[in-house]
Amino acid sequence: MPRTLTEQAFAKPDNPTTQDILHRDGSPVPAVFELEAPRFLGDDDIDFDRYVSREFMEREFRDLWPRVWQWACREEQIPENGDYYVYEIGRKSYIILRDNSGTVRAYVNSCLHRGTKLRSGHRDGTAQELSCPFHGWTWSLEGELVRVPCAWDATHIADRDFRLPEVRVGLWGGFVFINPDGNAPPLEEYIAPLPEHFANFDMAGRFTEIHIEKELFCNWKAAKEAFIENYHTQTTHPELLAAAYDEPTQYDILGPHVSRFLNAFGVSSPHLDRPLSERELLASMLVSDRDNLIDGDSSDSGETARTVMARTLRDALSRKYRTDLSRFADTEVIDVAQYGLFPNMILYPQLTLPVAYRFRPIGQDPDRSLFELVMLRQKPDVGSSPEPAEPFRLKEDDSFALAPGFDKTLAHVFDQDTDNVRAQQEGFYASEKGAQTLLNYQEVRVRYLEQTVDTYLAGRRP
Repeated sequence: MPRTLTEQAFAKPDNPTTQDILHRDGSPVPAVFELEAPRFLGDDDIDFDRYVSREFMEREFRDLWPRVWQWACREEQIPENGDYYVYEIGRKSYIILRDNSGTVRAYVNSCLHRGTKLRSGHRDGTAQELSCPFHGWTWSLEGELVRVPCAWDATHIADRDFRLPEVRVGLWGGFVFINPDGNAPPLEEYIAPLPEHFANFDMAGRFTEIHIEKELFCNWKAAKEAFIENYHTQTTHPELLAAAYDEPTQYDILGPHVSRFLNAFGVSSPHLDRPLSERELLASMLVSDRDNLIDGDSSDSGETARTVMARTLRDALSRKYRTDLSRFADTEVIDVAQYGLFPNMILYPQLTLPVAYRFRPIGQDPDRSLFELVMLRQKPDVGSSPEPAEPFRLKEDDSFALAPGFDKTLAHVFDQDTDNVRAQQEGFYASEKGAQTLLNYQEVRVRYLEQTVDTYLAGRRP
């Protein structure tokens, strides 16, 4: 029987697949992680102009950002009535707040008198009303104009609508999303199938343990694309190959705005000359109190390192965060399922690396972007949740190890990732070829991102 186009395009090496590894141990695998959704999206080169051109960036600000759902803040950042958070993208600025009834609203951050930002400088705070710092025009939290100094001279505004312009708000998983496009599909449709895939993870029941911002010299798309494939692991992170099954990583296109890679942890990379034994794997996976955990466990009883590590980590995290994690299958504890939500969000639900990323342009410069890393831990079952961490800002040359409370081993990995992007951005300009040639399977999510950008710039929706 002739092979399909997808099979021809994705000629994979003869190694056990990610699905083989997930099922090898005999522990249950949730249906959403048994799903495979490969897609061949072509093999044309992708021009570098989209990463360096100011004109291309202006098209994005005009035709893309005003039409997409984008993560603005977490609900925990605006927990009480009157709490607000300022979200900015390019020259656009929005105030996200809870009004007097607790409803989350998003207003355009510009005074209807002479345009001054109603909130600038500080990104968050609490207010009983929104008052312009220039002339004092004031709005209620519900967006109604309530006070105009010297109102006797403004009688001509009485018959005009001076409510603060609002943009659409959507809530999911503790995240607050906004969309300036009143005709866009509802958030639930836009982010599908994330709610189904994340049903067991209770993203709303998490708190921000660490929040890091890092300034990067690269385009925002290149910044995100540095993280959405595992092809770079063998070269950029060789120390991870001992226990990261990199080359057989599974790549899925799940919806118009959602893609995923699924990577098994606790199996040696095929790139190693000699795979580690199960005991060696376990030793490489445990990062603290290693000897006690190994000696006191049944790692010689025939169990795989994956099974032992999942149990160890599940128990350790349950104790540390005072919550019952027994409902999580082994793959939900230790493996890495990375979901990308278009345009600029990445989510990892698993307990090994429970983080969310966001990538945004800095100003109008196609060469600069802001990378945000938010560590989202389970809230305790009993008692109050910790306050969300304040953002810790890093300059381009700063190491992630400077961020308080951030694991130093993990910091080194992120330093490696972000060290690549300046060289790539500079290479865009140096190139005579003028385009990148992508792998068909392992880099399909890069192509998927860029094709989705093109769809919006063409005035269509995916």
